Amino acid sequence: MSCDPLFSVEGRVVVVTGGMGQLGRRFCLALRERGARVVVVDLAVDEARIEQRFGATCENLLFIEADITQSAALEQALRAVEAAWGAPQALINNAAIDAPPEAPPEENGPFESYPESSWDRVMAVNTKGVFLATRTFGAAMARAGRGSIVNISSIYGMVSPDQRIYDYRRQSGEPFFKPIAYAASKSALQNMTRYLATYWAASGVRVNTLTFAGVFNGQDPRFLERYCEHVPMGRMAREDEYDAAVVFLVSDASSYMTGSNMIIDGGWTAW
Repeated sequence: MSCDPLFSVEGRVVVVTGGMGQLGRRFCLALRERGARVVVVDLAVDEARIEQRFGATCENLLFIEADITQSAALEQALRAVEAAWGAPQALINNAAIDAPPEAPPEENGPFESYPESSWDRVMAVNTKGVFLATRTFGAAMARAGRGSIVNISSIYGMVSPDQRIYDYRRQSGEPFFKPIAYAASKSALQNMTRYLATYWAASGVRVNTLTFAGVFNGQDPRFLERYCEHVPMGRMAREDEYDAAVVFLVSDASSYMTGSNMIIDGGWTAW
């Protein structure tokens, strides 16, 4: 696809963790449509799921099954990328987990009884996984003298979840609260970005954070009503509305941008 050369990602090797998920898939497609060669790293990769998520045509897509919490798996993934396409030129740290709304009560219950195991599981993926993926693929970029790393964060890494959104659940007898681990893990990415931006600046590797608000995905209408009341624009994001920011940060259009946090949240953090 032709585009302004300033924003070109043509031929760039871009690794996307969690590439089979809702936003990860969108980032992979947006980058591939603009000529990038995209490495889809995910814990669950099989032919049926690939066809379901990406269709039958997988040109310029390389699928690698890997657990980002395991350094050996990531080192093996890097070797596969280098064998296929050479050194990676960008990394999108997108993989993350959270307790879903239908999780067991202890997962979404009061802070006072929040399970230690839940904390460990979320932090292992959302923080340790970013550390390990960045150490592996970022180091390869530093050796090559060029690269862009994009850490996908959340508004809940900047501000606390508004627990009042979930009053409707508590009023029906559920002791529901948005858990602490997701917010803590996403907050950690902000300073990881700043640390790595200064650490690798002389090596030609840029590191930035993208902070997003919620994305529409068929959520409970009661939740949507209360959530959207908090958004100045009055709605959740469409899944394609973050594509341009990812392309911008991978491209040379952002060549003098590092250590920054780009917020795209419909105005959530503006009030």
